[in-house]
Amino acid sequence: MKQMAKGISRTDLVDLEAEIERVKWYLWHGNVFRALQVIEDLSWGLEGRDDEDPAVSKLRRAVEEFHGYIANNRAFIPNYGERYRYGEVISTAFVESTINQVVSKRMVKKQQMRWTPRGAHLLLQVRVQVLNDEWRNTFCRWYPGMLPVEPRMGNAA
Repeated sequence: MKQMAKGISRTDLVDLEAEIERVKWYLWHGNVFRALQVIEDLSWGLEGRDDEDPAVSKLRRAVEEFHGYIANNRAFIPNYGERYRYGEVISTAFVESTINQVVSKRMVKKQQMRWTPRGAHLLLQVRVQVLNDEWRNTFCRWYPGMLPVEPRMGNAA
């Protein structure tokens, strides 16, 4: 949206780039309510001007789509500023990079034991269940004769 805003003439328009920066700041700090208000203000500010300039029309559509996305996902937007101050992880880029490297290596045609997209998807589903300790319960559902493992109670000494 910032790139789109750069291409729009500044006649009677608020400083779009500054408003978009405000939205980013509010989202970074977990203030979704205020971010949505600024996005709405941006959309209203662009309303009526989209007939004059196709770039304004395109930006307005992007702003409205962004508003919908943020509104639908508000419960999942963390306060990154607070996380950062407490030394918590704020990015999963290193994990995504590793996964991309492993998966892409296995998907290459030259690989002797390569994965199909479906096989990779199924393997990742299994791995997520293992990491979430849900795999045994899935097996118990598939094979009712299999007994679930009783949860352990502390260290018995």
